[in-house]
Amino acid sequence: MLLDESALTIGFARRAATYKRADLLFKDINRLKYISESSGPIQILYGGKAHPHDAGGKALIQRVIQAATGLKNDIKILYLENYNMALAKLITSGVDLWLNTPQRPQEASGTSGMKAALNGVPSLSVLDGWWVEGCVEDVTGWAIGYDSKISGDDSAAGERFLIRQTRTKIIIPMFYRAPEAYAEVMRFSIALNASFFNTHRMLSQYKANAYYPKSLIKKAQEV
Repeated sequence: MLLDESALTIGFARRAATYKRADLLFKDINRLKYISESSGPIQILYGGKAHPHDAGGKALIQRVIQAATGLKNDIKILYLENYNMALAKLITSGVDLWLNTPQRPQEASGTSGMKAALNGVPSLSVLDGWWVEGCVEDVTGWAIGYDSKISGDDSAAGERFLIRQTRTKIIIPMFYRAPEAYAEVMRFSIALNASFFNTHRMLSQYKANAYYPKSLIKKAQEV
């Protein structure tokens, strides 16, 4: 399958775990086809492995591949095999939009979105993990839903609706009709997110909060 370099390319690559809900896009196939037909063509790249003993994760990959097969005449969807660091580097630097749909509040961090931001790729993500801090709406990317403490899967239907609304009314029109505005979002994802969510900050915080906390140093000096 040949991809179209001019089409909006969405990336979703991470460990294939059930709570990450890689198949959330495909709960309404007809609506997904309508979006691509009416708003502008999209193509989707998937990647990621399941743990060998994670039956649910393996089934998730199968559902994505089945959906891709059913949509092959309407939307280009590829599930890339043998996901590794080299392939992750290509995906996080080669797509136009990073999609993240974890079930709140189970996302520990979401480092794949941080890697995408370093390459100027904005996120469309559920507000969980790092995206609660990193999302500046319409500036560094777009949020799916709200920053609320929801457990279980009660929010799935509403989140699917918000994904459709955001892509149909904001992201796809901006990408095709206002490419300079979209490029500005990409630049802000580097300027704001990549400058803050990085290893330098992480190590600085470890040093300040774990290894050399001022309160402990002061207490030791007083003894």
